Amino acid sequence: MSEEIEVNTPPYEKKVLYDYQKRGMDKIFSTLEKNPDNYNLLYQLPTGGGKTVIFSEIAKRYIETTKKKVLILTHRIELCAQTSSMLDGFEVKNKIINSKIKQLPDQDEYTCFVAMVETLNNRLQDDMIDIKNVGMVIVDEAHFNSFRKLFHYFENCVILGVTATPLSSNVKLPMYQNYNELIVGESIGYLVENEFLSSPTTYCYDVGLSSLKIGANGDYTVRSSDLLYGDDPMLEKLVHAYEENAKGKKTLIFNSGINTSLGVLDSFTEAGYVIKHLDNKNSPAERREILEWFKNTPDAILTSVGILTTGFDEPTVEAVMLNRATKSLTLYFQMVGRASRVLPNKKTFTIIDLGNNVARFGPWNGKIDWHEIFRVPDFYLENIIQDAEIERNFKYKMPKDVRGLFPKSENVEFDVADEYKQAIKRGDRPKVVLERSMAQHTKMCVENSENIMDARELANLLSDQIAYRIRIYSYSMCKSTDNYLKWLQEDYERKLKQSLGPNFVID
Repeated sequence: MSEEIEVNTPPYEKKVLYDYQKRGMDKIFSTLEKNPDNYNLLYQLPTGGGKTVIFSEIAKRYIETTKKKVLILTHRIELCAQTSSMLDGFEVKNKIINSKIKQLPDQDEYTCFVAMVETLNNRLQDDMIDIKNVGMVIVDEAHFNSFRKLFHYFENCVILGVTATPLSSNVKLPMYQNYNELIVGESIGYLVENEFLSSPTTYCYDVGLSSLKIGANGDYTVRSSDLLYGDDPMLEKLVHAYEENAKGKKTLIFNSGINTSLGVLDSFTEAGYVIKHLDNKNSPAERREILEWFKNTPDAILTSVGILTTGFDEPTVEAVMLNRATKSLTLYFQMVGRASRVLPNKKTFTIIDLGNNVARFGPWNGKIDWHEIFRVPDFYLENIIQDAEIERNFKYKMPKDVRGLFPKSENVEFDVADEYKQAIKRGDRPKVVLERSMAQHTKMCVENSENIMDARELANLLSDQIAYRIRIYSYSMCKSTDNYLKWLQEDYERKLKQSLGPNFVID
């Protein structure tokens, strides 16, 4: 259950719907008019497309035309406050049902109620609250399954679910079980093209995920993610990715675990950057202070865990770093969507992916068939590209700063897969491939060094390229266990350093 805290939400100015929002609303009402009063309808619109604006106008129009009341359900207290404030902007008299509300003696004074799902469920179970004359229930972030427990209380009402991703958070409870029909709003591509959302520039860094474990919820476990992303090489890669593509931009970093986020905090601090960390253990006062700092600091960096994917709206974010892998399509869209808002001086934003998420789900603004995902979610989930297949397609590219240390080497590439095919044709032992690769690396280190110490330092810089070559070699061998890869790399690096000695005369 979400912690209920005081949320200071400024009042929204009265909104005027965009044409695409009006089209979506009209389609919703047209569908409802053709169906029974207890029809369950699901509406999809991307993060940043204005779902709260649309369902606030829907609530107003429904109340005016039917003289019945509307109940809006959310799963986080921040969303309650934001929704109530938006309804105020549409002049819909509403009341929040939070943990302080035990009864509703004044319910006749309101036409709309906004409630946390757990709080309302407790009140209904205890027969403390009975909201009269409710004709429509609007479910925000409808992909969460916690709302299902309330549906039986409102069997004679229209239920309108709204979500950016009509894919249930629980694969065993598909959304088509609770909603009769899906209406799809405008796509991310349309909203970007028409400047309702910012245009992304995406940078992907290949990351081996074989050490990650899958938990009971179907996503990577926090523990295994912390072990991978909290390791020094990954923290160094994150800082390097920031410096290459986001330096000076207001940046939001998403992590899977608190230990990783604290490691990110230390790494960026040591690199001389001003950064703050935020997770669900921060007090409400600390959270407000950190978010205020983030809002008002142009080049702020905020590393976070879990709490800024929904209910957080900071349009000035210019870059998001996905310092985690996820199997959740919803989480992927939520994380990226935090930076997609448009401002007069902000039409673009940066995505930096260190979890192979773009390879897994496709570009954030790519085409996606939400109707198919709604109808046959099992088929979609079963056909998500697997990590092993993603990693087979990795292409190592030597970083510019490393390549600059090998100026005398005309070629630093080596096609392991092709060399393996040629070796098999010749009848050679497979290990000839690694011997030839090592000979090239030896030559590179020797011809760019003055002495053995320089050569060994250059050899250390080849670790990532060696790991890549060994992985391709193991794929060719159809043998790629973690222990085997680790042994091969250690053996390769040891023999490479041994091969350097005979090329230098020691006085």
